[in-house]
Amino acid sequence: MKIFFVLLAIQFFYGMINLCPAQYYGLGFESFESVQDKRTGLDLSPDKPLCFDENFEISFEVSFLKHKKNYFGYILRLIENDRKNIDILYDNSSLNRDRFKVVIGDKFSKIAFDIDETSLYQNWNKIRLVFDKKAGTLTVFSGTQQFKQAVTLEKNGCFKILFGANKYKNFNTTDVPPMKIRNIAIAENGDEKYRWNLDEMSGTKAVGSVKNTDGLVANPLWIKKMHYEWQPLQTFVVQGPARVTCDQQTGIVYIVGTDTLTTHRISSNQVKRIPYQSQKQPLFMDNQVFYEKSTNRIYNLFINEKQVSHFDTISGKWDKTDVKAELKTHFLHANKFYSKIDSNIYILGGYGHLEYKNIIQKYHPGTGQWSQASRQDSVFSPRYLAAAGEATGGAFIMGGYGSVTGRQILNPRNWYDLIFFNSKTGSFKKIYDLKVPEEDFVFANSMIVREKEGAYYALIFPKDKFNSALQLITGSLSKPEYKVVGSKIPFEFIDTESFADLFFDESTGRFVAVTLFRTDKNQTKVSIYSLFSPPLAMVPAIAQASAKSGNVLWFIGAVMAVVAGFYFYKRRKPNFVTSQVAPVPAEKIMAKEVTFQPALITDIIEKSIETRLVPLHSSIMLFGNLQLFDDQGTEITRLFTPLLKELFLVILLHSVRREGISSEKLKELLWFDKSSESARNNRAVNIAKLKGILDKLKWCHISKESGYWRVNIDYEHIHVDYAEYLKLVSDKRVLSKQDIVDLSQISKRGTFLADLEYEWLDSFKSEISNEIVDAYLRYAASVKITDDPEFMIKVANYIFYFDPVNEEAMTIKCKALALLGKHSLAKTTFENFAREYMRIYGEEFQKDMPEVLHS
Repeated sequence: MKIFFVLLAIQFFYGMINLCPAQYYGLGFESFESVQDKRTGLDLSPDKPLCFDENFEISFEVSFLKHKKNYFGYILRLIENDRKNIDILYDNSSLNRDRFKVVIGDKFSKIAFDIDETSLYQNWNKIRLVFDKKAGTLTVFSGTQQFKQAVTLEKNGCFKILFGANKYKNFNTTDVPPMKIRNIAIAENGDEKYRWNLDEMSGTKAVGSVKNTDGLVANPLWIKKMHYEWQPLQTFVVQGPARVTCDQQTGIVYIVGTDTLTTHRISSNQVKRIPYQSQKQPLFMDNQVFYEKSTNRIYNLFINEKQVSHFDTISGKWDKTDVKAELKTHFLHANKFYSKIDSNIYILGGYGHLEYKNIIQKYHPGTGQWSQASRQDSVFSPRYLAAAGEATGGAFIMGGYGSVTGRQILNPRNWYDLIFFNSKTGSFKKIYDLKVPEEDFVFANSMIVREKEGAYYALIFPKDKFNSALQLITGSLSKPEYKVVGSKIPFEFIDTESFADLFFDESTGRFVAVTLFRTDKNQTKVSIYSLFSPPLAMVPAIAQASAKSGNVLWFIGAVMAVVAGFYFYKRRKPNFVTSQVAPVPAEKIMAKEVTFQPALITDIIEKSIETRLVPLHSSIMLFGNLQLFDDQGTEITRLFTPLLKELFLVILLHSVRREGISSEKLKELLWFDKSSESARNNRAVNIAKLKGILDKLKWCHISKESGYWRVNIDYEHIHVDYAEYLKLVSDKRVLSKQDIVDLSQISKRGTFLADLEYEWLDSFKSEISNEIVDAYLRYAASVKITDDPEFMIKVANYIFYFDPVNEEAMTIKCKALALLGKHSLAKTTFENFAREYMRIYGEEFQKDMPEVLHS
């Protein structure tokens, strides 16, 4: 019965997905911003033309993409029997207002119309082309407008149907307006025959509602994907430190450097660098910059020094260039917003010198005065890494990390509260607390507040990982609920070296995320991403099915439900039948069971050992090639750079066999050519990166105990083959047969770190090879070859793996083979050994075969 209800639930779920398609979908067309080969085209009849015997119509919805440089080209081309074209094109060069034109053959028809510009760029607009074969007319419908034109159509006309650019015979064109299309439908005699919703997220297939009618897309720009997947716009490097702000009205991102202002316009994806006409602009650790629209200025806020310099975008000069750093209390990752009520820039919270702050500071651009507001309550606890967003009368502040006392040493924690700050009264009001998530997160610096919708948007990320990721969420301003939307953005996080912020470009309707990361070369890597609004939650693959496939799913679900019900009925019915059958005597059942003869216990044990699988999850493998697997079984070795790999192995090997490794020894091995300060900086950055990678193993982390760097591992949760190896060989005892097979399972992957060559690693490799060979030889000396010659051959082979000219191993193998009557194999073993001995030592092996067998 459970199966029955589960199947019904699945059927209902699939049906609901198809009943509730995402509103934001369609196919966008790359236009004149791209070279000809990269422009978008849609062919609805890639395999064969679509033929119509009766009257038919084609309808679709169209909208234009904003902020493109040229709006001209073919929207739709219908090609009848490869001879005649009927086109709808958009001509912005026309002097009259009717820019949508219908072309038949090589002449303009009488049909020309326009769509209101606001509607064209902001809404979907339906266009219908109705062909009446009997009357010989084409009627075009656009909104409430209707236009009719005489047209001659062949009785058995077959059509190629092409949107945008195409390369079809002599009808090819690369002129396409920057548009988006969706919900294409074709009806014949009033009945819908074909449909293409264009609600895909990837690929070059436009799924049709009828079998074998899928369209083909060249260079697709899927609208649904643009509302889910963050698009990387630019990544560039700025010399020295950098800070970020944005003119959200025009969509210009400003990256403030020490000697250059870099601007990035979202709509055109263009970067411009403006060298300062004045001296360099200082940027201290906790500086933040803020663009204020009413003054058209960029303010550089020296929070600790209580000073501000501003940049005039017209003259290209800063008014101050001589601000000196004060003794720091630091306000790292403080929040900021501009209050229209009192024209102040507010700075809230921050972190520095082991203390979280809840200080409220404000700066008045008009008077140049800097002051500190007195707090009216204790709702705003000390914190940093929160998100702030301007709202009517003040700002909302969301979450963060801090402690009640403000001291880092006293129970720091994540905050998940939403607070409103009233800039008029200086008071805070707590709205609610979110439910504590399974994985803690903090926030990028700003959030977007939509008061009319009662919603906010913010970026979250875990602060305890270096290789982290930003995730957009949207939540309510009144209820403690939120949901994840959009894809993830890669983010490298170190408190003092990283910064992330969220803006909204009103001109293009896009969210904009900017990440800054200060490298060890005193450069700042800037990455800018955009996502169209509204952002979509993850779309299940099934939701991209066509309406046709949705109906199929309903049918399949119904059939499965019926089958489940029938199965349930049949399962219950035999209860009445079996009650009439005589029970089988217990002794007969037992007799039947014992007909399966068990294998010998020794065989079972040996087979289970030989085929034992090394776990491919939560593992660190050092024998053979270096491999690391997380708890999901995903190999993460690729995340290591060459330097990180060597740093990890240095610390790990010194941790497993010794007490760890000192900073001085690390410098000597890895950064011997650098100064102490440079080596220290390199070590700090790379240790942070390494911690981020090892976080994926969960039970493995780096620490510095008693002055030594160590890799601490919980061996109950993580399998480390090197640690298992040490358990077997460390006390130099004589191993059992079980131990020998266990050791072979470790060593058969290959020699220790076979793919790596470091000078410091040679001593480890040599020591391990000697220990393994000695362990095998001690076992061989403790047993008689005659007791188990087959296993002794294996032991000899294990030794050869590490020492191909080990005389004792050769002797063992030859004797064991002779005992088994395999004399020719014994002779071959001896000859191969003698040949290898000659190659390595340059002299002949002094014993002969009889001498070996009788030794």
